[in-house]
Amino acid sequence: MRTGDESSQSPVGAIGRVTVQIPPDGPGEVLVAMRGGSESYAAYCTTSIGWGVRVVVIDSLSARSVLVEPLPS
Repeated sequence: MRTGDESSQSPVGAIGRVTVQIPPDGPGEVLVAMRGGSESYAAYCTTSIGWGVRVVVIDSLSARSVLVEPLPS
C-alpha cells in the first residue's frame, strides 16, 4: 500500500554517480540514490564530468533529467 505520492519526491540535493560521461554540450547519465533504491537520470552540467565521478543534483530540469555538479572533495 502506498502512503503518499512518491513520484513527487525531488532528486535535488541527492548524491549520485556518473554512469555515462557528461559532455559540456549534451547529456550524460547519472545513477542517483532515491526512495531506498537508485534511479537513472539524463544529466547535464556546464563542464565535462567523467565516468564514476560523484555528483550532487542541483536542479531538476524535467521528470527524468537533472542538472548536476561534481561533489566537492
